[in-house]
Amino acid sequence: MIRPHGGTLVDRTLSGNARQTAFENAHSLPRVELSERAMADLECIATGVYSPLEGFMTEEQYRSVIKDMRLPVGVAWTVPVALQVDEKRAERIPLDGEVALAMPSGEIIATMKVTSKYRPDQDAEAKQVYRTTEDKHPGVAIMRSEGPVYVGGPITVVGEIPHDDFLEFRRTPAQTRAAFDERGWKTVVAFQTRNPIHRAHEYITKVALEQVDGLMIHPLVGGTKADDIPAPVRMLCYQALLEHYYPQNRTLLSTFPAAMRHAGPMEAILHALSRQNYGCTHFIVGRDHAGVGSYYGTYDAQKMFDEFNSDELAITPLKFENAFFCNRTKQMATEKTSPATPEERLSLSGTMLRAMLLRGEIPPEWVTREEVAKVLMDAMAPVPT
Repeated sequence: MIRPHGGTLVDRTLSGNARQTAFENAHSLPRVELSERAMADLECIATGVYSPLEGFMTEEQYRSVIKDMRLPVGVAWTVPVALQVDEKRAERIPLDGEVALAMPSGEIIATMKVTSKYRPDQDAEAKQVYRTTEDKHPGVAIMRSEGPVYVGGPITVVGEIPHDDFLEFRRTPAQTRAAFDERGWKTVVAFQTRNPIHRAHEYITKVALEQVDGLMIHPLVGGTKADDIPAPVRMLCYQALLEHYYPQNRTLLSTFPAAMRHAGPMEAILHALSRQNYGCTHFIVGRDHAGVGSYYGTYDAQKMFDEFNSDELAITPLKFENAFFCNRTKQMATEKTSPATPEERLSLSGTMLRAMLLRGEIPPEWVTREEVAKVLMDAMAPVPT
């Protein structure tokens, strides 16, 4: 099976008596409440999704990522994963001490040894990671809102990371690796999505599946944009699609707990190395991966993979051009497979699908499957008064 990114699959969770003792001791520590994004980052660090990170980034790690797109040990990494706090809270956090990390409710879920406190240049971070300093970019806006002081150090989960949804689909990297092994899958392709799967997505995932043993549909269920279709609705769409239109013995639906940063090319690398940790050997990179607005070029994410060699990033990107419905051949295609003129191509996008639903229009069969359209129409239907 493919090696984890950095060589070792991280597990920063305690169990048994050690966990109970650490949980009790944590109540005497200074407490830091986590934001939604920090909660998602904590889970990804603790369960090995973000291997080889063992905690929130120190100043040395942060500066190395911003400057070289690599951790100080030389491992590829493109997006800072730091714990941000405001000025007042930073004053209460002891350097070289320990703090308890808690949910907004106050319930403690982890501890952190604080080895670094620093104040980075957020404009420089925005330019490097998001390619803009504009606050209207959702990733930049969240970064600025989280606080100007960054805190780094190893974390240990001592409580329960709370989830009451998608429980049968929530799998850690260790669990997906075991699932692939049980199924006998030597090669696995992952598909990242934060939208319902339309026919263009279906086309590229099935083309990818022709090349490997298994396909993992891996929707992001952490924080996304406010106008994105909610995760519970999307999960129903994925289940309906997989039940009727994919081979059951060659597909796996599992959730990706990360929060969306909308960092385009930089986030595409983060998404890929995370899937490597899940045990995937291949990763689909399509049009405008992790993009938002017009901040990134259509295929900038694909080009970013050329910055790293196979020793740095073992997972193989499968790069797909924009897929469309070809009116001449009456099927999904790309420029590589269709002789159609531009006028004969019907383009699909999640934005277009959302717009149709908001207008109360039933998406046609060439846009999405009937079963998926029904789930979406039911979810978007106005509530009777």
